[in-house]
Amino acid sequence: MRLHRLTVTAFGPFAGAETVDFDALAASGLFLLRGSTGAGKSSVLDAVCFALYGDVPGSRRANRLRSDHADPHRLTEVRLELTIGGRRLQITRLPEQRRPKKVGTGTTVERAQTLLREWAADTGDGTPGWRALSKSHQEAGEEIHRLVGMNRDQFCQVVLLPQGDFARFLRADSEERGKLLRRLFDTERFQHVEAWLAEQRRSQEAAVQAGRRRLRDLASKAEQAAGPGAEAADGWVAADDDRADLTAGVLGWAAILRAGAAEQQAVADAALAGAEAAHVEAQHEREAAEELSGRQQRHRQARQRAERLAGFEPEAARDRQRLAAAQAAVGVESALRLREHAAEAHGRAQEAEHRHRAALTGDVREPATMGLGEADAAELADTERRLRAEVVRLEAARADERHCVELAREQRAADEERLRAEDLAEEAEDWLAEFDGRLVRLQAEQTAAREAGARVEQLDGRRVELAARLKAARERDGLRTGISAAEPRAHALREAALDAREYSQDLRERRLVGMAAELAEQLRTGEACRVCGSAEHPAPALAAPGERVSAADEDRARAAQSAAEQAATDADQALTALRVREATAAGTAGPDDARTVADALATLDREHHEALRAAEALGRVEREIGRLSDDRARRHDELREARERGAVLTDRLQALGTEQRELAARVAAARGEAASVAERAAALARLADDVAAAVTAVRARAEAAARLADAEDELAKASAAAGFPSAGDALAVMLPRGQREQLEARLDRHRAELASVERELALPELAAAAERPDADLPAAQAALDTATTRLRHAHAAQAAAGERRAALATIGAQLAALAEELAPALVRFEWINRLAALAAGTSTENRLRMRLESYVLAARLEQVAAAASDRLVRMSGGRYTLVHSDDRGTGNKRSGLALRVVDAWTGTERDTATLSGGESFFASLALALGLADVVTDEAGGMPLDTLFIDEGFGTLDEQTLEEVMDVLDGLRERDRAVGIVSHVADLRTRIPAQLLVHKGRHGSTLALAGREDA
Repeated sequence: MRLHRLTVTAFGPFAGAETVDFDALAASGLFLLRGSTGAGKSSVLDAVCFALYGDVPGSRRANRLRSDHADPHRLTEVRLELTIGGRRLQITRLPEQRRPKKVGTGTTVERAQTLLREWAADTGDGTPGWRALSKSHQEAGEEIHRLVGMNRDQFCQVVLLPQGDFARFLRADSEERGKLLRRLFDTERFQHVEAWLAEQRRSQEAAVQAGRRRLRDLASKAEQAAGPGAEAADGWVAADDDRADLTAGVLGWAAILRAGAAEQQAVADAALAGAEAAHVEAQHEREAAEELSGRQQRHRQARQRAERLAGFEPEAARDRQRLAAAQAAVGVESALRLREHAAEAHGRAQEAEHRHRAALTGDVREPATMGLGEADAAELADTERRLRAEVVRLEAARADERHCVELAREQRAADEERLRAEDLAEEAEDWLAEFDGRLVRLQAEQTAAREAGARVEQLDGRRVELAARLKAARERDGLRTGISAAEPRAHALREAALDAREYSQDLRERRLVGMAAELAEQLRTGEACRVCGSAEHPAPALAAPGERVSAADEDRARAAQSAAEQAATDADQALTALRVREATAAGTAGPDDARTVADALATLDREHHEALRAAEALGRVEREIGRLSDDRARRHDELREARERGAVLTDRLQALGTEQRELAARVAAARGEAASVAERAAALARLADDVAAAVTAVRARAEAAARLADAEDELAKASAAAGFPSAGDALAVMLPRGQREQLEARLDRHRAELASVERELALPELAAAAERPDADLPAAQAALDTATTRLRHAHAAQAAAGERRAALATIGAQLAALAEELAPALVRFEWINRLAALAAGTSTENRLRMRLESYVLAARLEQVAAAASDRLVRMSGGRYTLVHSDDRGTGNKRSGLALRVVDAWTGTERDTATLSGGESFFASLALALGLADVVTDEAGGMPLDTLFIDEGFGTLDEQTLEEVMDVLDGLRERDRAVGIVSHVADLRTRIPAQLLVHKGRHGSTLALAGREDA
């Protein structure tokens, strides 16, 4: 992963838009990020983290992202360009923030935004550019996490190396050290394994305890079922710590209880058989006594009933005589009822006739009803016919009345339509009066729009010219800024090339001077000199101390000279190209500056916009002129049609008025004094109905009188036929049917009861029982109760013995099944208990008391210590290495995450807390770099081409600082760019590429600087 460009806007201490060109900074491999305290050096790192993960490092989360110095209308934004996994991406993030409302006063919340784009060679139109990948926070975050291979915490520890955290990590105990390693190496799955094993142990132990509880419950049930005399279960249940065999003793004890229960059931069966025989005999004796007592009681009751019936005989004779007289009068009863019905019908008919005649005489509005109160049926019928004929005659008058109403309604409708026609004609006349004025206004607007269209064409040409000048002016100003920045750099590179040439030539001369000493070093005693051929070497040349120059030194100096000269040449060429481009742009832009040209273009844009808006109205005005002409023709047609319609409706109203007056005269004559013809017809129809009802009532009264006379003749004939002198005599002895039936039933019951008593007294068994002594029922019942009590006790004892035997058999089967079920559970519990204790570090077999997760972290820490020691040896001049230790902590603390430092000078191994301040710094730096390598490999091996190291260099002496810089140079040799955040002044001369953070009252700014700016 390599960073290219970072742009922050209104972020942290930066009020405006600031850009960091990491490609320029990282060209030499090392670059320095410096500035005064609080200027915003760490905010640059925060911006990188925020762009990638949408959040800042954990120690700075409480800080506000938005700058307090920024313009309220400028939104906070971070944009980062980077290459990762061979893909060049651009990430733009805006946090949630408040901004002023665009309309009105106050503020509103701007939601967080994320935009992920990728550079593509072809964006769809054949040109390279940025192609959008996602605008979703979640999708962009998942894609970045997949490419980086690390979460935010890992990234902050691996890429943004926090020296303070690693100094604490170096001195921390195992628990604190494990917290950081747990975040970086994602060992949560091993925690889950430990938790799963612990949960399995608890569940298996719960199963075993549940089995023990079930065993105790079954033993208690067996003890309770066996009864109070059985042996107790306490001595047969295994103790809590005896898990090998929980059921061995209980099974034997349960077998003993079942054998005792079988013996008790045999004894109870024998006792029950004897009690059942005695109970049967007592039942037979009780039944014989009850039978004798019942026969004696029946004989006594029969004699008592016979005596009572003999006393009722005189009253029965009187009832028989009365019943015979009432039955003789039954023949007269039907004729009597017929005469009563006829009398009732005659009364009702007279009442109806009176009511209908009274109704006829109450209506005084019709002359036809006069004198009908005393008229006979024929006169009433004639009056009804005359009234019906009058109702038929009024039907024609009702049709005229309805037609008259329709004419009035039609007359009102015609009048309303005539008024509407007059209004429509008046409206059309008013519109036509205003037509000329509207047409003149629209024609004026049409002329103005055409003139505006011509002006738009003129302004378009001027806008193109000004836009080209503005673009050239901006390019000219930008190139001038680039030239100003490039000239010092080109000058510095030329100076550096001259220095490199001078240094190379100096080395060459020094090597030529020391060539004799170099040849003298190759001389060996007894061997001929390759220059003079002599085998004796009395005074070989010696190299002066510190002036020895080797061929490799000379080669390196020449390579550095060539590189410096090439860099100077490239810088000069680039500067020349900038000047050529600047001259071309200046010729196009003219003498005015970019702001003046931009103001002129803005003014021209406003004029163009206003002219274009006026020209766009041409189509609308022409359409309105066309619509106005069409409306004029339509209004003329409406005016003509309205006038013609008004004349027709006026003639129609006159004809309707004449016809309506004629019909109204005929209807008034027909309805008389009534409100309408229909009301008069309805009144006559009701009167005809009343007359018809009176005719019917008169005829019904005459018929009822004839039927009454016939009924009285029939009653006299029936009384004489039944033997009664008159109908009154028959009525004197007549009884209602219900009384006759009651009397007859009472006599029948008397005769039946008398016959039953005689049959009962004639039975021989009752007579024989009456001659015997009275039966002793209490003695027989007492004997039966004694036998029943004995049988009940025997049954209870036998049932209890059977239940006891069955319960003990069931409990024995349950105990056997439980023993079979608990056997594998005990095996599983022993296995899982041992494994869970081993993983948790509490087992005696785990001599280091190391948890499973700590074991995995210890392996990672061992890798980190090995990777850190490679650099620590170089930083400490070969003195120190870091090793991982499995030693147990003090007290109850676990082991596995201890770090020790090995001192090669003394050969001892000691605690990392004994290191001095400077030693702690480069040890923690080595530890951070080693951890970065291990985490990178753990995350998938994604190469990290950009690292940041935050502070800590001030604690180093000059020699140690030199060694640390050598290690960092080694990182640079691996094609890494290393950014150092520091206040140390010595680093300003050692690291040419620098990013300066300037702090001011209105916010901080960023600027690139070389060594001369330091």
